[in-house]
Amino acid sequence: MNALRIFFISLFSCTFCFAQQPALAFNKKGKFKIVQFTDVHYQYGNKASDAALECINSVLDIECPDLVVFTGDIIYASPAEQGMRKVLEQVSTRKIPFVLTFGNHDDEQGMTRTQLYDVIRQIPYNLLPERGSALSPDYVLTVKSSLDGQKDAALLYCMDSQAYSPIKGVSGYGWFNFDQVNWYRQQSAAYTARNDNQPLPAVAFFHIPLPEYNEAVVSENAALRGTRMEKVCAPQLNTGMFTAMRTSGDVMATFVGHDHDNDYAVMWQGILLAYGRYTGGNTVYNQLPNGARVIELTEGTRIFTTWINQKDAIVDRTTYPTSYVKDDWKKR
Repeated sequence: MNALRIFFISLFSCTFCFAQQPALAFNKKGKFKIVQFTDVHYQYGNKASDAALECINSVLDIECPDLVVFTGDIIYASPAEQGMRKVLEQVSTRKIPFVLTFGNHDDEQGMTRTQLYDVIRQIPYNLLPERGSALSPDYVLTVKSSLDGQKDAALLYCMDSQAYSPIKGVSGYGWFNFDQVNWYRQQSAAYTARNDNQPLPAVAFFHIPLPEYNEAVVSENAALRGTRMEKVCAPQLNTGMFTAMRTSGDVMATFVGHDHDNDYAVMWQGILLAYGRYTGGNTVYNQLPNGARVIELTEGTRIFTTWINQKDAIVDRTTYPTSYVKDDWKKR
């Protein structure tokens, strides 16, 4: 009898968690606000991590977002499950939908990506899809139209940028594999086909920056906004994700973390390559005040506004694409 009772309680609990998945939609003003937290590097039981939780709550108090996205390196010590739950409950207790992508440190704390994913799926207001046979799936969220709440109006790609190079003799960080690039191309093509062959406005979230971040930051033709205090730590090999995005035509911007002392955004070949703001406490290297990046999409356009919220100030407010296009000074 007790075992049966526990089974039904567990079943109800899981059903409740998965039921708390509201549809994402533009509001009546045609806006949709996302807060990106990155590199929380939370250490359960370490008071140095209290600043990270305070940051998360302060930003959420101010911004009241429609969605929260964590872009990796959420935890930085064991116990992994308790640490992950502690961070995510700051969002879920507010009944704010959230998603995440893993960083290279998340599965170094005693649990695999798959185990962590399954734990996160139990937390109310997560929007992670069932992973099926995937160890850590890539997925795309749709933001519905404000007019009817049914029509797809924007796409949010959330992808696993892997961790470290799997090839002997190639050092450094991992890269999107070809299956992931093909998955993105197929998803983009399918949504474009359903939208009268017009690409939907889209943004992408993942942890490790693409190799193109290196090219963009040294280009004299690229306008950079924000802070750059360290080099780009991108993979050495390039499997073509940026090219796939550019040729597919839907992605306006990519938002990453990984490099704690960067929070800049720079336009490269029509796509904004952006960092979030380091969110963590004093548990790992950092030089910037902790905070978050905010992205506000505008319905029916390929325009969005973004800024950094560092708790006590809003800085670097810009608009895509106009803030990132160099004009001809002779024509001013």
